[in-house]
Amino acid sequence: MARVLLRVPTMTEKGSVIEIRALIQHVMETGYRPNAEGVLQARDIIWRFTCRYDGEVVFNAAFSPAIAANPFIAFTIIATQSGPVSFTWEGDNGFTQTETRHITVT
Repeated sequence: MARVLLRVPTMTEKGSVIEIRALIQHVMETGYRPNAEGVLQARDIIWRFTCRYDGEVVFNAAFSPAIAANPFIAFTIIATQSGPVSFTWEGDNGFTQTETRHITVT
């Protein structure tokens, strides 16, 4: 399991715009770089990030081998109701990680 850092407000007012920041530690090996013996290393990237707010997709990103290690994503959403915000990273070699936070809207 990869280390994830999330910045999601726990409380906010209805209708406010909130910024969400997500960072995951991942090497993001492109598959184009040779190792010390000159053999290409196997590709190992995160190729999709999805954020769901109360079950609905509010942000989706597709990555390519050109993405840097430890991808950082920042985006905004409008707080409409209290509920869970889930973050899912999908990648090569069966990698999947999901984290969930809860937002209370007043």
